[in-house]
Amino acid sequence: MFFADEAEDWARKGKEVILVRQETSPEDLRGMSVAKGILTARGGMTSHAAVVARGMGKCCVSGAGAVRVDYRARTMTIGSEVYNEGDWLSLDGSTGEVYLGQVPTKEAELTGDFGALMELADRHRRLGVRANADTPDDAKVARAFGAKGIGLCRTEHMFFEGDRIRAVREMILAEDEAGRRKALAKLLPMQRGDFEGLFREMSGLPVTIRLLDPPLHEFVPHDEANQKIMAHEMNVPLGVIKMRVDDLHEFNPMMGHRGCRLGITYPEITEMQTRAIIEAALNMKAQGFDVRAEIMVPLVGTVREFNAQAKVIRATAATVFAERGAEIEYLLGTMIETPRAALIADSIGAQAQFFSFGTNDLTQMTMGFSRDDAGKFLPSYLKDGMYERDPFQSIDQKGVGLLVQMAVEKGRSARPGIKLGICGEHGGDPASIAFFHRAGLDYVSCSPFRVPIARLAAAQAAIDGGQ
Repeated sequence: MFFADEAEDWARKGKEVILVRQETSPEDLRGMSVAKGILTARGGMTSHAAVVARGMGKCCVSGAGAVRVDYRARTMTIGSEVYNEGDWLSLDGSTGEVYLGQVPTKEAELTGDFGALMELADRHRRLGVRANADTPDDAKVARAFGAKGIGLCRTEHMFFEGDRIRAVREMILAEDEAGRRKALAKLLPMQRGDFEGLFREMSGLPVTIRLLDPPLHEFVPHDEANQKIMAHEMNVPLGVIKMRVDDLHEFNPMMGHRGCRLGITYPEITEMQTRAIIEAALNMKAQGFDVRAEIMVPLVGTVREFNAQAKVIRATAATVFAERGAEIEYLLGTMIETPRAALIADSIGAQAQFFSFGTNDLTQMTMGFSRDDAGKFLPSYLKDGMYERDPFQSIDQKGVGLLVQMAVEKGRSARPGIKLGICGEHGGDPASIAFFHRAGLDYVSCSPFRVPIARLAAAQAAIDGGQ
């Protein structure tokens, strides 16, 4: 199936679907969630398709350069072979192979010898292992696989469910702060409910919630057909939609108006998300759950950026505490994902209670590689020995890793007890985990389905390092 909305239709009819796209975007999330597998022509280990698929436990082959997708003809071409909508395909997400026909599969189970091995690993490892989880179902899977908390909840993934995308778009179209607040008020109860579910599933374990990170252009359609649908749903002229989409356009959006920059420009977004987190924490505490909330500010590069967001977060939390006549402890920290943040980690560490290294962005910003486009040249680079490993799969220890080590030392020099983790995709790679162990991190966080690998790798690192 080549279109996300049609994948939903097929799934409702009981059909098994593989979603085939040139590349995926957040608009495809609903189709991805019902698909059994995802195949994209563009991308790589840390592309949108790969990251989301890992979080969902979906089989994914991303960056299959031989694949050519013709949306108009509804065909996929590999070499000289043409495949039509409805043909059977099977994917091997580990090897990246695509098979014609149906290959029998079965679910993995954490029992027997496998379970005994995991218990043995837990006795030896020093590194904690958390999971990247965005929904209560993700959290439940993560805990079943032995995760000791959530190291990254990407709140933006919650915005694409049901009617939420409409409220987000109302906020984007709003002409003033009052209009944005009106739209955000619709999102508040939805986000609060999401966080309640996470706190419930992770009772007794930490839950790190990252504030809104992606640029707003990801929440609007970029083709005219879907822009017409949005115009009809929002009851505004098509020209208004096109003009706003043009306004949001950026030549390099991953280094543009995103992360903490959104919260600084529109502090009401940070207020809404903080209120949702704190209210959810208080609600779950009142029901007897052991809530351990951690609020994380994304993409800071200066102390002033962190402090500006921290001021909004603390003021909002204080307001909620006063309204409810009850309080709850929470940690306030940030992601280290820009080289500058790593270089000034002592200054940031004096203010933040924890760091989590976002190594996906830290890698692309340090190396100057687009994580979505590098798949075009990295295979030949690896073949020619330019790099020993794909830096998006296994951390570049001499470059990016040096920044991590520097930030660890600087952060602890300013705050000896600071909690340090990593929530990039490297958190599930054994070679990277061994490096993070040596660097002195407290935990790694990865996809729920990579938690057993991380637990075993952390034990091996402890044994090899004598700790």
